[in-house]
Amino acid sequence: MMIHILVVEDDAKLNQIVCSYLNDSGYHAKGARNVQDAYDLMYNSLYDLIISDIMMPDIDGFAFAKTVRSLNDTIPILFMTARDDFASKQKGYRAGIDDYMVKPVNMDELVLRVGALLRRANIANERRLTVGELVMDADAMSVALRCEEIPVTVREFNILFKMLSYPNKTFSRQQLMDEFWDMNNDTTLRAVDVYITKLRDELSRCEEFKIVTVHGLGYKAVIE
Repeated sequence: MMIHILVVEDDAKLNQIVCSYLNDSGYHAKGARNVQDAYDLMYNSLYDLIISDIMMPDIDGFAFAKTVRSLNDTIPILFMTARDDFASKQKGYRAGIDDYMVKPVNMDELVLRVGALLRRANIANERRLTVGELVMDADAMSVALRCEEIPVTVREFNILFKMLSYPNKTFSRQQLMDEFWDMNNDTTLRAVDVYITKLRDELSRCEEFKIVTVHGLGYKAVIE
């Protein structure tokens, strides 16, 4: 299961270096140059961890962390900043951050801390999802309803796992396409509809949830 990391840093070169290093370490990192861009990205995608600078134009890292924390109790936030004073660290932790690194940042240490934060947030280890009598196991790539296995493809499994991990959140066709299809693939968005139809058929006996069409937008899983 791909872990998505948002890097909010106004220095373009550093932003690119951090994203590249994280991507090379097996994560999926996306960069934002300011907080407004970060909000836009967060509105359209789901992230598992945030790395943020403090000193940025318009909205600073403290205000950003406070807003994120008010919306999401559990997402790990790591500050990566030139500010080494205790008052800034204290203000950061009071805003709800989980870790604090002072620039220049050692990239290997950053990757270690990211791994530790994800473990603490149970994201890296959360490989099993249970909704009523439906059990999804990400290691075995299996779906079982009332102990009876339902055959699904890897892509079907990933789409369903994502949607059930965030019940009632609407995913656009484009979001699902970007995450679960190869970027070089010339498949149209209609392929997403085909997969959703197959999932509905395969899970027609499942009363634990429904995959609902949100007209003009996409799909969401609604737990009954």
